[in-house]
Amino acid sequence: MSNPAMSLTPASHPGTPASPLDTQVDHRLTELEIKAAFTEDLLEELNRTIVRQQQQIDMLVRELLQLREQADASQPAFRSLRDELPPHY
Repeated sequence: MSNPAMSLTPASHPGTPASPLDTQVDHRLTELEIKAAFTEDLLEELNRTIVRQQQQIDMLVRELLQLREQADASQPAFRSLRDELPPHY
């Protein structure tokens, strides 16, 4: 709020003591700025976590597809049980 016309509190003149209202507004503004900074940090951390998890999901999907392909390739074609010899032969 660098525009003095938009200020929430009247401008203090140098050398005049700050009123309790000015002090309270300054304190509240400082607290809000701190909360906003922590919120931005948290949001960035959550975004990094989501990106990392999506990369892990993509890798796991690729591995699952490869395993399915390997399982399909190792499966012999359908055979009838009549074509198999019993173990005693």
